[in-house]
Amino acid sequence: MAIDGLIVLDNNGLAIIQSGFRSSNPAYPLLHIHALKTALNKATQPADVDPVLYVPTLQHETPSACCHVKHGELRFLCPVSGDLDPLYVFAFLRTFMDILQEYFGHISADTLRDNFDVVYQLLEETLDASGHPSTTYPNALRDIVLPPSLLQKVLIAAGVNGLAGSSSNTHPFASPIPWRKTGVRYNNNEIFFDIVEELKAIVNKNGTPTVSTVWGKIISTSKLSGTPDISLTLSNAQVLNDCSFHPCVRLPRWARDKHLSFVPPDGGFTLMEYRYAPAGSHPVAVPVMIKSLVTIDERTLDLTLTSRLTTRAIERIAVEWYLGDGVTGASCIASNNASWTFDPRTLRLRWEMKSVSPSSSYNLRGSFTSTSKNVRPSRAFRVTFEIGQHSFSSLKVEQLKLSGELYKPYKGVRGKSIGDIEWRW
Repeated sequence: MAIDGLIVLDNNGLAIIQSGFRSSNPAYPLLHIHALKTALNKATQPADVDPVLYVPTLQHETPSACCHVKHGELRFLCPVSGDLDPLYVFAFLRTFMDILQEYFGHISADTLRDNFDVVYQLLEETLDASGHPSTTYPNALRDIVLPPSLLQKVLIAAGVNGLAGSSSNTHPFASPIPWRKTGVRYNNNEIFFDIVEELKAIVNKNGTPTVSTVWGKIISTSKLSGTPDISLTLSNAQVLNDCSFHPCVRLPRWARDKHLSFVPPDGGFTLMEYRYAPAGSHPVAVPVMIKSLVTIDERTLDLTLTSRLTTRAIERIAVEWYLGDGVTGASCIASNNASWTFDPRTLRLRWEMKSVSPSSSYNLRGSFTSTSKNVRPSRAFRVTFEIGQHSFSSLKVEQLKLSGELYKPYKGVRGKSIGDIEWRW
C-alpha cells in the first residue's frame, strides 16, 4: 500500500518523466495514461475530470487508481494500488512540485527536459523503492542533489563531474534540524512575511453571499544567519481555524497561547495555512457588487460592477461568462478604458479592469450572436480580483522576537487578498 511511481505528461499527453514501478507489468503505467486521456476526451471541460480515476488492470491483477493534478501545461500522475488515502498521494505531489519550483523556478516541459538528470535524482531521493516519501526538505536535498547551474552543466559536458560536485556539502544530513542547513551566513539578516488570503464565495442574484470562505496562508522568506529561534505574535489569531503548520512550528506553544515559535528554514517556505471564521458565523462581505440585465431572447447584456471598498483600489478584476453552445461572436462596449474579449474556443466572454478605484463603477454593454435557436448561457458569472495591502481577517504581525543569535533582524510584512466569486443572476 504505497505510491507505485510518478509520471509527468506534457500538454500533448506524452510522458516526459516516468519513474520505475514496483514489480508491475510493463503496461501498468500506460494503462493509467490511457485512463486519464480517455477521461479528458469524454469530459466537456478538463476541470470536470475527477482527480482520482479508477483504472482496471490486466487479467487477474488488482485494480488500481490514478491520482493526478494539473500544473500549468503539465500533468502529474501517481498510480496507486491497494488501500491508500488519496490525500497522502496529493500531499506528495504538491511537495514534489514545490521542490521542482524551488530548484528550477518555473516548471515547464522544456525545463524538465533540460534538467532531466536533476529531476530523476530528486525523484530517487524523495520517493524510495517501497513507494514511500523520503527526503522532502529542500535544504536537505541541496546537500545531496546540486541545483542546476550553467557552470555545472559546462563541467559535466566536459567530463569533469568531480569539479562540478566539489562545492556540495561533504556531510549530507549534518544538521540536527532537518529543514535547516548548518553554517548559514548573511551580511544582512532579514525575514519577510506575506499574508495571502483567498475569498471563495457564491453570491445570489440579490447580491447576498450564500456561501463564503476565506483560506489564508503566511508565506515567509528567511535570510537569517546561524540558528535563530523566532517567536511571532499575531493579532486577531483567535479567528483562525483549521490551521496547518510547517514542521518547524512548535505546536504546543500555538495550542497554549496562539504564538508561533519556530526555527525557520533557510529561504522560502509556507509557515502556516488557515481558514478565517468571522465571529457570529456571518458571511464574509464581498468587496464588489454586480448588477446585471441579461435578455436571452434578444441576446443582449448590460453589466455594472461597483466597488464596495471606500479606501483601497481593487486590482486585476476579471468577469467571465460562458455564453453557451452555438455562440459565434460578441460585440460589446466597455466604459473607463476597460477591455473585453470573446474566446471562440471556450465560448467565454471576459471583461477585464486593471484597477477599480474605491466606490467607482464600470459598465459593459453589448450583444452576442448564436447559430442555436435556444441559447443556454451559464446562470452565473465568475469574478476574480486582487487587493493589495489588505486581508479579510485583519491578521497582522504584531511582534517578532529572536533568540539564539545576537543580531536584530529586519522584518518585512505585507498582505494581499484575492477573490474567486460565483455571481448568479
